[in-house]
Order: sequence, then C-alpha cells, then structure tokens
Amino acid sequence: MAISLDNVFGVHEAALKLRAQRTEILASNLANADTPNYKAKDIDFQAAMKQATASSGAGTLKTTHKGHISSTSLGGFDGVIKFRIPTQPSLDGNTVETHVEQAAFAKSAMEYQATLRFFEGRSKGIINAIKGGAN
Repeated sequence: MAISLDNVFGVHEAALKLRAQRTEILASNLANADTPNYKAKDIDFQAAMKQATASSGAGTLKTTHKGHISSTSLGGFDGVIKFRIPTQPSLDGNTVETHVEQAAFAKSAMEYQATLRFFEGRSKGIINAIKGGAN
C-alpha cells in the first residue's frame, strides 16, 4: 500500500513555506527600519492558506496547453503580501515600527518551530510504522 505524503503532512507543507516567507519579510522590515520611505510589509496568513489549499485540490486551475501559466508559477502566495499600516508613521515616510516588527518576528519564529516539530513528529511516526515497532 502506497503512502501519500500529502495525506500525511496535509497543509503543513504550505504552512511551513508561508511561515518561512513571512519570517524573511519581517527580517527585511527590521533591516530597513532606518531607510527613508521604506514601507513595512506582512503576509495575510489566512488568505495565503486559503490560496494554498485551493491550489492543492479542488478548485485548481486547469490548463489545456503546456504554454499556459500555472498557478504555481506565479510565485506561490501572490496577493497576500500587504503593506502594514503604522500607528505612528515617521516623518521620513518609513512605516517600520521596530517594536511591532520584533514582536511579529518572534511570533513567526515560534510558529515556524511549531510547524517543524509537527513534521518531526509525523516523520518519526512514519519511520516507526515502516520499521514495524515503536522506539
């Protein structure tokens, strides 16, 4: 009997990719905290997960020719990166609020680690099932 990794890991693969992309965006925000006119960005996680789950099953775009643009060739999570609205914008046009970005980065890193631990647990379970015993 074949094991489908899509059934084992579910949407967590897309969640891990999304969390990694969000961490990169938040790190970019922090790195540009002093750049004039830099606009802070973030990802709408719920919209991105809806987009990921829609493209992985029912509702997937069907192409009739190999030259057609696929939904995966558009960069993954398109349209879910949003500009952050600052509570206190700076005079130089920069919208990065360091305390907000640091808190978001810490939360994102924690969520990324939690998703990795899920993968680790599932992987150990599969390995134990293949070996035929629990270690």
